[in-house]
Amino acid sequence: MSRTSQTVRPAPVGAVGAAADPVAATVPATPLLEVSGVTLQYKTTDHLVTATYRVDFQVFKSDRYVLLGPSGCGKSTLLKAIGGYLEPVEGAIRLNGHEVTRPGPDRMMVFQEFDQLLPWKSVRENVLFALTTSGRAKGAEAAERTDHYINKVGLTKFAHSFPHTLSGGMKQRVAIARGMAMEPDVLLMDEPYAALDALTRRRMQDELLRLWDDTKFTVLFVTHSIEEAIRVGTRILLLSPHPGQVKAELNSIPPEQLGTAAQAELEARINDMLFVH
Repeated sequence: MSRTSQTVRPAPVGAVGAAADPVAATVPATPLLEVSGVTLQYKTTDHLVTATYRVDFQVFKSDRYVLLGPSGCGKSTLLKAIGGYLEPVEGAIRLNGHEVTRPGPDRMMVFQEFDQLLPWKSVRENVLFALTTSGRAKGAEAAERTDHYINKVGLTKFAHSFPHTLSGGMKQRVAIARGMAMEPDVLLMDEPYAALDALTRRRMQDELLRLWDDTKFTVLFVTHSIEEAIRVGTRILLLSPHPGQVKAELNSIPPEQLGTAAQAELEARINDMLFVH
């Protein structure tokens, strides 16, 4: 699969990254998404938990940006805050220059659970329902967009099937089609392949990259897998263990270096930065 058209931009000054990519694109003047000094907290039955502490990063249009870190470092909490479901106690989140204060159709989330679809609706109805109820599209436009993205994820033959008849990987493809059909500014993916077996997971990663090749959508992807971060991302933000703080931002490697010594070297470097003190 060719991905020579991917957008890769140099890591910021002071960040650690792979060698300069010959296909690196010009950095846009304004980031699409800005996370500035964000501290997030949530309450449990017993105490107040600080999930992240003064986290900063920027995501540009067409980035495949990965949040990587161990369990409990606040990756998913950050995604919820960007989705508008959790208000920072410190700092700000801005999308297209506007502060995020609530959920909106400009940010769509794909979770790792397989039960995120409406079980009483078919594949096509699940995608169409999201479009029409949100007001993103109506009538013929909604139907055309629904069919287009179902085809993009290779499920046209299953358009009238119901979720209980689909495999886990197919359900995730429906969720991705639903998210992409909304044509959001950024697609938020919270460990979407964590529950899949290794072979299906690899196939889903490749399908995501194929879709990105076609449309260059912006994706913010959460994972705790170093290998997945390198394969999926163009840029990777490393977060420390609880509470999550930025350790480094890195460029991933170009696709032709996947499976080579360059990947092994980057995996070892990331592992050392995350876990060796």
